[in-house]
Amino acid sequence: MVSLPFIPLSFEHPEIILLIVPLIIAALYLIHKGTNTRIIESRVIIISLLILALASPYITVSETRTDENPNLVVISDETSSMQLFEDGTGERIYESMASKTPTSMVRLTGEKTNLGDAIIQNSGGDNQIVIVTDGNNNHGESLESALEFADNTGTNVYAVQPELETNDLSVQIKGDKTVVLNNENQFEIVVSQAMDKKIKYDLEVYANETLIRSGTFTQSGREKTIDVKYTFESLGANHLRAVITPQSGDIDSVNNRFYKSVYVISKPNIQLTANNIDSPLSRILYDLYDVTASSNFSNIENKKAVILDNQHINTLSQNEVEKLKNYVTDGNGLVVVGGDQSYSFGGYLNSSFEELLPVTSKPTKWTGGRNIVLVLDVSQSTAAHGTQSNILGNAVNLIQNENLRDANLGVIAFGTEGEDVSNGLVYLGIPSNRERLENKIRNLKTETDTSLNLGLSVSQEWLQGETGKLEVIVISDGAIGSSYQKSLDIANDMKKKGVNFYFVNIEPSDPSIEGRYDNRGDLYAKRFITEIEGTTDTYFQIQRDQRANLVFEDSDIPDDEDISDSGPFPVIEYNSNHFITRDINITGNVSGYNDITPKAGAQRLVITTNGKPIVTSWRFGLGRVVSYTTDNGYGSGNRWASQMYSGNNSKLTSKMVNWAIGNPRAEEGIVLNAPDGWSGTPVELSLTRYDERGLPSLQLDDRDENIELSVTGENTYEGSITVDKISMHDISGYPVAVNYALEYRDVGFNENLPTLIKTHGGKMYKEQEARALLLDDAKESATKTVQTPFDLKMYFILTALGLFLLEIVLRRVREIREYKNTENE
Repeated sequence: MVSLPFIPLSFEHPEIILLIVPLIIAALYLIHKGTNTRIIESRVIIISLLILALASPYITVSETRTDENPNLVVISDETSSMQLFEDGTGERIYESMASKTPTSMVRLTGEKTNLGDAIIQNSGGDNQIVIVTDGNNNHGESLESALEFADNTGTNVYAVQPELETNDLSVQIKGDKTVVLNNENQFEIVVSQAMDKKIKYDLEVYANETLIRSGTFTQSGREKTIDVKYTFESLGANHLRAVITPQSGDIDSVNNRFYKSVYVISKPNIQLTANNIDSPLSRILYDLYDVTASSNFSNIENKKAVILDNQHINTLSQNEVEKLKNYVTDGNGLVVVGGDQSYSFGGYLNSSFEELLPVTSKPTKWTGGRNIVLVLDVSQSTAAHGTQSNILGNAVNLIQNENLRDANLGVIAFGTEGEDVSNGLVYLGIPSNRERLENKIRNLKTETDTSLNLGLSVSQEWLQGETGKLEVIVISDGAIGSSYQKSLDIANDMKKKGVNFYFVNIEPSDPSIEGRYDNRGDLYAKRFITEIEGTTDTYFQIQRDQRANLVFEDSDIPDDEDISDSGPFPVIEYNSNHFITRDINITGNVSGYNDITPKAGAQRLVITTNGKPIVTSWRFGLGRVVSYTTDNGYGSGNRWASQMYSGNNSKLTSKMVNWAIGNPRAEEGIVLNAPDGWSGTPVELSLTRYDERGLPSLQLDDRDENIELSVTGENTYEGSITVDKISMHDISGYPVAVNYALEYRDVGFNENLPTLIKTHGGKMYKEQEARALLLDDAKESATKTVQTPFDLKMYFILTALGLFLLEIVLRRVREIREYKNTENE
């Protein structure tokens, strides 16, 4: 039996309904005076209907509109990077679509791919976009933000992957531009290829025209990184150059050579305050910086940063704390290293010194972190009514949520049965885990029934015995009526054990499908959450192609009185996009840490796998502060972090100090900063003048004309240059490298494109698939359910008129009968 939804009655002018009140009062008065009761009742009903008609009654009905000829825009990427792919794919897709539906075409040409701009410009909400591209967007708006814009305007974006025909190689050099004299520096030579095939190439790396590494390398994957170490022994402008010579399979040589400028400075001055200077931490600092070891802060003004290593609060007077605050506020750096005499063990809690830090020294009780189970509806109704891709897209969107990097998450699909998709709970802090979950979600198959109870039953098993925040997120079209009571019983049992529930209810193309509403006209999904949680705060009803905005608060639970130092605890990067953690690839364990809580506004950068912050940073005034809440690696039996000061992990120390320093160059004369650039792309310059006032003059490669600069602040200036020549360039003694155009950097197909397209509600196709299926998918996407008001005013008027006529007829019949009865007498 199909239950029809209850449709509420609404009024355009509800205030007019109040006229019924004096009508009823007048009627009661007339009845009290002895007027005919039946006539009064009849007149009240008739006039009430007319009043309701004046209030303009209406109901909102769902109307499904299908556009059999959707308007398509084909954006054909024909820029230089597409020379690797089969020619004419965009043209053929256009011709195929144009013969069946209104279609227009936009061509992108030249040595810049502004794909994001093209998507935004053609997102109108009344059309759909087909991009034929390698997915490498290198100019203008980012592809991700463009797809989000299209999604918000209701424009579906599909992508067609052309056939890759030819291989090509490119080379880059990655590493710091500003380096310290006589310090060993590590650079990465990154060689990319368009295909996944075995290739060979010769590599030569030069430092200032001196060959420092060469050899023949074999590569099978899309990308290979080759480390190169070098120590620069001359101050000022230097450079590196990498050249690859492929032995076969390379279509273009323009991207086989890469320059990197290097500016060498004297060692920055820093101050180290430590109980000993023989620790692994100290040895790294003495190698890289000009270190002054002192517990006195009287001469820190000429130091770029101060490092406090395991210092108790009693070693700092109030005057010294105020001096450190002023020092950092003025734009300098502070790194506070942990140990058995600092943070919770060093009396920092609620002290004036703690105001400087990005953490509070109050331990956080960690009882397992956040454990989430996604319960996904893959029943037949989701495929039949257009919500399946949206259910999967919302699931992928949740996995990509930055606030869930320290969560454990599992995925269950329910239909005929509850299917374990993820093989239990999986830690989201590891990128490969997230990628694996996303791929499994995208490949889920449709099943027959909608048995939410079976999915909840599996999630109940997974969360049994787990601690911390326990959450179940159901994503469905809401047609759960057939399993509602069984599901509710399981959910209530889980709620008693601390599990919180969310429900994302995606509106299907037919909102009245069986099992979505109960016999009172209430949504089963909304009723489900209300009965479990007692509120609808965790209920999200969204349209197709929308993403639910679930907010996840910090899962820390105070309080604890001690730290855990029994280890070992694996250490991972929580935020790999920060300067400190970028390109480090930390691997290793700590056996202990100071248990702290990050403050609001602080950034957790490195954590243990059980969620404990190890590196936390923030800005204080104009300066920068880092809390490193493990020790200096010193000692034999009680050291916590010896692995953090060896091998590749040792870069973490220099990265923390370098970030705290900010600008390592001496604040004197004119200080120019500029990144390396790409041919045809502007290079942004920033300049600070310390010696005297007045607009400085800069020349590119000793040309006569000055570079145009604009004032951005007191003694600060900005400008830009655009250079086409691929080579090393000189800007008044400061080096800038200009390499091949960005178009030639990312070769081959962008493997992130399918995820981006699917996350925002689109689909990926090969050419033949697009010609066969794309139009049908576009028609399905063009089928929209809209809410339309249906005016009931005339029905109320006709009902009132009908009652009035009925009353007249009945009264006339009664009068005729009475007349005949009188004649018979």
